Amino acid sequence: MIPEPQQCSTCAASAISSERLARRLGTEPFLLSGAAGDGFGPDPDEVAALAVRLAGAGAVGINLEDALAPARLHAAKIAAVKAAVPDLFVNARTDTYWLGDGGHAETCRRLDVYQRAGADGVFVPGVGDPARIAELVRGLDVPLNILWSPLGPGVDRLGDLGVRRVSLGSLLYRRALGAAAETAADIRAGRPPRGAAPTYAQVEALGARAPGD
Repeated sequence: MIPEPQQCSTCAASAISSERLARRLGTEPFLLSGAAGDGFGPDPDEVAALAVRLAGAGAVGINLEDALAPARLHAAKIAAVKAAVPDLFVNARTDTYWLGDGGHAETCRRLDVYQRAGADGVFVPGVGDPARIAELVRGLDVPLNILWSPLGPGVDRLGDLGVRRVSLGSLLYRRALGAAAETAADIRAGRPPRGAAPTYAQVEALGARAPGD
């Protein structure tokens, strides 16, 4: 068990890192939404204060996950954030499928609590059964966010089921790491690297700002 002071220090460090990243990205010409874990602490007022700072840095949304903590605590965090920053989009995540046993009744109960607390959208990573996804959509008044999986429905099918947001999580980062490792292994073995790589010009174009920005 990690001592309580160290837990608090870790939460504070994570919150500071999120705020710094938001300040670096918040002025770019795209909509920025920040993943803030469980808010990096149990105090709804402190979570709301973090949301205020993230919004001030340019974020237009925040993702808050319950990590299977009591639903009433997560709801209190959502309500505190919406009271402090009404225009910030709060995507309330439940980990019933990601960390738990995927109990459908408990998932529905939590989502109902979160949307009544003011969540603008809800996120259920780990659910992949089309029938259950459709049932979740029918019970919601806010958009449903799903984590894409190669074992689950494709993007078009998710749209047909009523899903409004699709996340990739760490997939792009992990794919990039895998490509880097494969490239190094190929070169070491005397083989040309597999797959396509963008040119320098293409990379610069990806990072270029639009005229006037």
